[in-house]
Amino acid sequence: MNKISKYKIDKALLITLLSFIIISILSIYSAQSLLPDGSNLALRQGIWYLIGFGFVYLIMFIGNDFIIKNAWILYIIGNISLVLLLLFAEPISDAKCWFSIPGIGTIQPSEFMKIILILVLGHVIKEFNETFSNPSIKEEFFFLLKVGAIVAIPSILTFLQPDTGVVLIYLLITIIMLFISGIRYRWFVILFLVLALSIGSVLVIYFLNTDLFIKIFGSSFFLRVDRLLDWSNKSGYQLENGIVAIGSGGLFGHGFNNTPIYFPEAQTDFIFAVFASNFGLMGALLLLLLIAFFDIKLILTAMKSNSNINKYIISGIVGMLIYQQLQNIGMTFGLMPITGITLPFISYGGSSLISYMIMIGIIFNISNQALRNIN
Repeated sequence: MNKISKYKIDKALLITLLSFIIISILSIYSAQSLLPDGSNLALRQGIWYLIGFGFVYLIMFIGNDFIIKNAWILYIIGNISLVLLLLFAEPISDAKCWFSIPGIGTIQPSEFMKIILILVLGHVIKEFNETFSNPSIKEEFFFLLKVGAIVAIPSILTFLQPDTGVVLIYLLITIIMLFISGIRYRWFVILFLVLALSIGSVLVIYFLNTDLFIKIFGSSFFLRVDRLLDWSNKSGYQLENGIVAIGSGGLFGHGFNNTPIYFPEAQTDFIFAVFASNFGLMGALLLLLLIAFFDIKLILTAMKSNSNINKYIISGIVGMLIYQQLQNIGMTFGLMPITGITLPFISYGGSSLISYMIMIGIIFNISNQALRNIN
């Protein structure tokens, strides 16, 4: 194998990623002034990025084929980690989503489960399409049952933490990858009808009989539904202050490290508000253009690939990223419910950032498959 070509990467993706790194660290540094403990999160984010590049190199070194072949092992490990969370993790903000590791911080297994799920589903879809060139409805039905079982296990375990936002990402990844897989579109009509009926039934019980709803689903789920349904009134200290911070930035912003108003979770959920407040409308538009360019580049990479499994994997990654981007930025403006979804590559977070960098390594492998002479 030609070692020189092995480590060539897509320069456009790399430059965009480096731009994200600069924006992330600047925004998190500015957000630190809004935090009560004054933690040096910008330095930590820089360290996480360095660790992330180590994972990118590792992924490029071992190649995607090895990772995909061992996707089921990763799936088992991922689900075991979710079970261990429920059994042994200390609650943080009434949720068992993180393992606390002294000297390192917290690790969130569900962030890694997202990419594991993409790899497993890509593998399963590839096997199905290679086995059945023209599958019958019965064969597709049993295939969908298999996919449903694969997705249901981590979804239930993650829901129990509770982390509804990540469960929605699991489901969105699955729907997009199945759509790309080429199965009959009637299944999506049936799926949406079932979802509409299920959601409608839940909402009917929620509005007509609160006590019965809590008795069936529990108080935790009631509070989550209540929070989602309450977002449309655009009230709340965090949202109102975030919107004021963005609006006050004007065309060019207040300047770096100058966020004039406090709002909670500035380093994670509302990182876009920090950046827009500092650099104004022009800075916000620049970030949106970078995000759009990055997503389009990934789509073009999938279209150029001759491997179906590469197309499935990138479709899952792109679907996940676009959802999180729209959800995070939308909730900052009150257009979407505040669900705790972070902005990929920009918000502070070790687990999420490492998982995104693992995805970058996989994408670099796909975009440079011909250069690296991998079959």
